[in-house]
Amino acid sequence: MVEGLAGFDTLGISPELLRTLESLGYEEPTPIQRMAIPPLLEGRDLLGQAATGTGKTAAFALPLLQRLADEAGGGGRSGVRALVLVPTRELAIQVAEAVHRYGRELGVHVLPVYGGQDFQQQLKVLRRGVDVVVATPGRALDHIRRNTLDLRNVRMVVLDEADEMLDMGFAEDLEAILSAVPSERQSALFSATIPARIAKLAEKHLRDPKRITIERERVAAGEIPRVRQLVYMVQRRDKVTALGRVLDMENPKSAIVFCRTRTEVDEVAEKLSAHGYAAEALHGGMTQDQRSRVMKRFRDGTCELLVATDVAARGLDIEHVSHVVNFDVPAAPDAYVHRIGRTGRAGREGTAVTLAEPRERAMLRNIERLTATKMTVENVPSVTDLRARRIGLVSAAVRDAVVAGDLDQYVIELGSLAGDFDLMDIAAAAMKVAHDSLLGHVDEKEISRVEPEAAPRKEHRKGPKPNTKTFGKPAYEKSASYERADKREKPEKRGKSEKKRDKYDRHEKSGKPGKKFPAARFDKKKRPGPSRSKRR
Repeated sequence: MVEGLAGFDTLGISPELLRTLESLGYEEPTPIQRMAIPPLLEGRDLLGQAATGTGKTAAFALPLLQRLADEAGGGGRSGVRALVLVPTRELAIQVAEAVHRYGRELGVHVLPVYGGQDFQQQLKVLRRGVDVVVATPGRALDHIRRNTLDLRNVRMVVLDEADEMLDMGFAEDLEAILSAVPSERQSALFSATIPARIAKLAEKHLRDPKRITIERERVAAGEIPRVRQLVYMVQRRDKVTALGRVLDMENPKSAIVFCRTRTEVDEVAEKLSAHGYAAEALHGGMTQDQRSRVMKRFRDGTCELLVATDVAARGLDIEHVSHVVNFDVPAAPDAYVHRIGRTGRAGREGTAVTLAEPRERAMLRNIERLTATKMTVENVPSVTDLRARRIGLVSAAVRDAVVAGDLDQYVIELGSLAGDFDLMDIAAAAMKVAHDSLLGHVDEKEISRVEPEAAPRKEHRKGPKPNTKTFGKPAYEKSASYERADKREKPEKRGKSEKKRDKYDRHEKSGKPGKKFPAARFDKKKRPGPSRSKRR
């Protein structure tokens, strides 16, 4: 037993993997790992539901690696033996790196396969031999159709972020890939949500799966949730200004701003950069090299704000993301769950901010029902709030400088000023200069406030109230005028053919042929009969 990993060693993980986990700093398994690893080691299929950032990668990677180690050899001598399907290129790289780290002592070879990378380079590595392929569905299917990806020896298939793959339109690709894999295999499907189509996919391709669900953490009364969920109601025209003020007030270490479209991503990133923020755009319209450079800058802290679409940022595991901002309310509540999963990962605290328009209140209520949490609605920071916040930041910086010391050269200069001015005035002027040089001037334009949602007004109709107790259509409660109207005899409703016969009879009694009934037709034998429906 490896000391310090009492939780992992009880799951049946091999000593080699335990040593690797210890060297990587793992202390105890997360709930999804504790529940998923034992059945996967037993060889059972698995359907797992857990939010992003809960440790799903290790939950399937560790059993996968142990199974490969227990079988004959490594080094890719028997071809690809495990296939992991993920929705995006970034997630493919991330999962491949994790599998490589976990399986380093076992000599397992891993290859990420995704679009945007040189096809011939991937083919060269595949021909050398790999044990695990982590692929996006589109590029995996390209290799299968060209007979460059041999899946005959695959023993385990993992679908990670399955709901997102279906949302991206990979349903047919997944069916084609799974049909090319041997039926005698172990399968695992992981998803943040389990809608009907995911359940249908699992029912078709998983055999008697072990189903596990990691419930979202519920906050007890009086406790503070790990992820604060804030909503600011703003008009569309004020969103960029409101975003800047919220970022100034929150002062995030690093944040991801989600937008719906590529065009919106580029516009928001450009405006944030113009306001002095280190912002970068990330979306599917960029080349792989561009995306890789952006992600490198965001990971190493050079870029503090990442403005991205849902697809581009899907599955990113970046520890230092403190804030997630929804520039628009997601159309689907599930997408909101995926977005806020980028912060507060693995038990850390985080903040999710949503900029909502008044017309999107119903969408917010849908999200609250899905997450079973109440989002806090805040007022957009005013000019006064922002100025006070910035002065507070300067004051904190001054306090740190005093504590740090090394102020001798400034004390000499201060002595020359003290003879002419009061020390308090000198200190205030110094803070003003620092504020203006470091943080600039506050935009004096106030953002129009959105009034809270009013309670729905009851409509009052003129006349007597409807009586809903009557059978069929609602009737009006009878007043004196309605009672008089009811006493009047109303003619029966008659069909067209009956009216036609009555008109014929009137002409016949008068002895005068009409336009529709000429004299030649004044014969009772030719009298119009009942309609076809009444004959039946």
